[in-house]
Amino acid sequence: MSFVLKRISIPAIAALFSSASFAQDVPKGWHLLNPKDNGNYYGISLTQAYDFVKSKKLKSTPVLVAVIDSGVDTTHEDLKSILWHNPGEIPGNGIDDDKNGYIDDVYGWNFLGGRDGRNVEKDSYEAARVFHGLKAKWEGKEVDEKKLSPADLKEYKMWLRAKEEVGVVDPVVAYNVMLVKKTLKDAQDADSIFKSNIKTGYTGKDVDSYTPVDDVAKKGKRALLKLYRQFEIEPDQVAGEVLGEIEESITAEEEKMSNAEQAPTPYRANIVKDNYDDINDRFYGNNNVMVSNNAALHGTHVSGIIGAVRDNNLGIEGVADNVKIMMIRAVPDGDEHDKDIALAIRYAADNGARVINMSFGKAFSPEKKWVDDAAKYAESKGVLLIQAAGNDHKDIDTTYNFPTPYFEDGGQSGNWITVGANGPTAKSLVANFSNYGKRVDVFAPGVKIYSTVPGGNTYRDLQGTSMASPVVAGLAALIMEYFPDLSPRQVKMVIEKSAQKLTTKVKNPDTGEEVELSDLSKTGGVVNAYEALKLASTLKGEKTNKPVTSIVQPKARG
Repeated sequence: MSFVLKRISIPAIAALFSSASFAQDVPKGWHLLNPKDNGNYYGISLTQAYDFVKSKKLKSTPVLVAVIDSGVDTTHEDLKSILWHNPGEIPGNGIDDDKNGYIDDVYGWNFLGGRDGRNVEKDSYEAARVFHGLKAKWEGKEVDEKKLSPADLKEYKMWLRAKEEVGVVDPVVAYNVMLVKKTLKDAQDADSIFKSNIKTGYTGKDVDSYTPVDDVAKKGKRALLKLYRQFEIEPDQVAGEVLGEIEESITAEEEKMSNAEQAPTPYRANIVKDNYDDINDRFYGNNNVMVSNNAALHGTHVSGIIGAVRDNNLGIEGVADNVKIMMIRAVPDGDEHDKDIALAIRYAADNGARVINMSFGKAFSPEKKWVDDAAKYAESKGVLLIQAAGNDHKDIDTTYNFPTPYFEDGGQSGNWITVGANGPTAKSLVANFSNYGKRVDVFAPGVKIYSTVPGGNTYRDLQGTSMASPVVAGLAALIMEYFPDLSPRQVKMVIEKSAQKLTTKVKNPDTGEEVELSDLSKTGGVVNAYEALKLASTLKGEKTNKPVTSIVQPKARG
């Protein structure tokens, strides 16, 4: 299942393609445009931002951005020159030249790899791991919560929540999956006919105007158009992509249902073979940060949004013009593991990253303290963390969404920005899939974002808060390039204070109610690069953060 589909149920597939509210075509790269020009697309005014720094005769300094994600196509024409090359490592010699514990980590590191060269691509869901992992301890027990220790009470409540999510199959969901699966099969049966008689990359619009001549094609046409209508998918979406996403979503739903009775396959444990319960067992994995085109899809797209080479007459232009991308592979097709994320954050901080993009999330975090400690460590090293808010159209003030800048010990990260997704026009400004709430700091473009995908010279639209987060990560890097003395806290303040407020109301992604954007986020604004750079130019740099306390560092190797 693609990462854009992650944790999305069958009824919400519509949110993953451009839904009816985003039915109009938008120009490639609309997310970079000025809202006051070019058809009033709510982009980030990037051309104006670059004009501003040129007018001030400012020079940029390079910024290293870590992307904790699924992988990256290291051969891509628009990315290969901006990928980080570890200066302390000699490629391919099988030696840990820089003595950081990771052998041949030239582009970054793969925490989802085995020493034997195998790699995790698909993984299970954290809810299932929690439910079955704690089932023997809590299932069928008489529990008096008042007598439990604080740690056991927290664990028990987490287990009950996991049991509610995966322990019982919802018959309505099961029935819906069965119906969608049957419709999908009818559409797939006619796929070869449509490819032969229409074209290889046919769309829903093409099939709608096609006159079938046999029963298979007639049934297939009805089925395909039903899927487009049912999930409010734009008719100009390529049918192959639509059918593939729906099939993957069905597979994921069926796996979730099987988890009610059957423990999930331990994909990671079977390949990585570390001692997962020990955060100090941290030198595992391998240096393969691409793995495969399928695995690298999400991370390649995210990387291009941040820093694809500008002004090279190829594909797209990234937000930042002088960055290097460090890929840290820790996000599988499924739910990430807390240990991998914690160590990925630490790897980024230890190897010079100034910004970390985190386009992932899940509803359970059993080892949250490890991630909290890593975030504190990154803050102590002057690193800014940018996180996607999630695609569940939920209020994250009242629902669970991890990772989070709110720590178990009551503290909060000051170097963390959580990003919701906006669409291209005022009519559809808040993406109908985006999470929201006062824990969302800002909104940024995240609908139909055109960027790099694996294949060497290939590009594609994807959408999600996963695409909005790297827009902000790129903006943060851009500010740091031209104003290197600003601290991460100042950069966060600049991005938030310069976000553009709206005079019109927007739709709540969950209820559909017309509300102020300030009801859906802390700032009530959409990021704007031009305004951010103008504000940054007025500040005197702090250079360092305020001190961070309670940093827990894993033991040194050996």
